[in-house]
Amino acid sequence: MLVVVDMGNTNITMGLYKEDTLIGNYRLTTKLQRTSDEYGFMILSFLQAYQVTVEDIKDVIISSVVPKIMYSFTNSIRKYFHKEPIIVGPGVKTGISIKYDNPRSLGSDRIVDAVGAYYSHHCACLVIDFGTATTFDVISSNGEFMGGAIAPGIGISAEMLSNRAAQLPEVAIKKPQHIIGKNTVEGMQAGVVYGYIGLTEKLIKEIKKQYSEPLKVISTGGLGRMIYHETDLIDAYDKDLTFKGLKIIYDMQKRD
Repeated sequence: MLVVVDMGNTNITMGLYKEDTLIGNYRLTTKLQRTSDEYGFMILSFLQAYQVTVEDIKDVIISSVVPKIMYSFTNSIRKYFHKEPIIVGPGVKTGISIKYDNPRSLGSDRIVDAVGAYYSHHCACLVIDFGTATTFDVISSNGEFMGGAIAPGIGISAEMLSNRAAQLPEVAIKKPQHIIGKNTVEGMQAGVVYGYIGLTEKLIKEIKKQYSEPLKVISTGGLGRMIYHETDLIDAYDKDLTFKGLKIIYDMQKRD
């Protein structure tokens, strides 16, 4: 079995593959102060929930955009699984050609999503990952990462609104019943959600206008489903896109 790990700024998500089938997933909050033992016990608990033992795990592959927690996390893999994890980064084969000014500055999460989209759909894609930040990335029909746009995530947008305006409360990110809010909470939800739909649609249109190939638009990430249901410009939502990308990258290493 294979454990795939996506370490983001807000959450760490883990998936469990049995051959080519994703049989389980687990999410925990990203915290900088956890020890390798804490991570180890969390991962063991995840496996136990699916009646999987340490001996069943063949490998672990990790994508991370949070360098500060990598030492503790990778040590937990070595200590509890007796494995050297594969880290997505320079030197790891991805099957994607990076057409970026400085490829080393590109987050591994964006590369992994590009791999998942391109090798799942086999066409030019625009991948939108609704995470802490929202990324809009273009992958050509030849499997080239062409670049993209980065916007503040919808969660950050709502958080900054309440943090910077003393009389505005924290609100749940959900579509309100009316765009003309009848109270402060509804008004904030309308502005954040509908405003973000508008941001998403505008970026999709401008990217398609400037790029020569037809693009299949694929969304992923925690809030990707909500935005997907509110616009006709996103062709598909894939909550497991990052896991798929990690599995594809792992298989490429094993074929070499």
